[in-house]
Amino acid sequence: MSPAPKLKTVDDLVALGEDARAELVDGELCGIETSGEHADAQAGVITEVRSRVHGPRRDGDGRDTGWWIYAEITIAFNLHDVLRPDVAGWRRDRLPTRPTGFPVRDIPDWVCEVKSPSTARRDLIQKRRAYHGAKVGHYWLVDPEQESLTALRWSLEGYVIVSVHGPDELARIEPFDTFDFPVGVLFGRDL
Repeated sequence: MSPAPKLKTVDDLVALGEDARAELVDGELCGIETSGEHADAQAGVITEVRSRVHGPRRDGDGRDTGWWIYAEITIAFNLHDVLRPDVAGWRRDRLPTRPTGFPVRDIPDWVCEVKSPSTARRDLIQKRRAYHGAKVGHYWLVDPEQESLTALRWSLEGYVIVSVHGPDELARIEPFDTFDFPVGVLFGRDL
């Protein structure tokens, strides 16, 4: 019987450098691939969410309700999971200064993954497990093939589906439920 392969760590990923299009999933180095459908959906999330919540925002009491929103930022969730969510966000009231470093060590409040055939298993199982273990409060899964957006919320037992949306919807989707999100723009549709 051969010994189990040695799990890679944060240090192994860091050694590849900031320009490497890779992430560490369950101790295994994985490359990142992007299709046109994937890139379009990711750009749609960034455009719609970032334009509405990124940067300082004040409520009626003067509290900052803004977010830091970034695409494909490398985040250390634990020793063997250093992931690059398609989009990630941090509440500015919890993290007043922008996330920095390589990898970022601050756990986001929200992540979004865009499924593609080559990453579906990772997004649905392994990365979801890592996000839950790190207590990421909100997780969106965008599926270009099914033209759907599924919003999940953290609970002790696991992520709970909060809502599922199709391409013809203008939806208020937590944690960004202060504006209508045009789901169809993720799939090349004009609303």
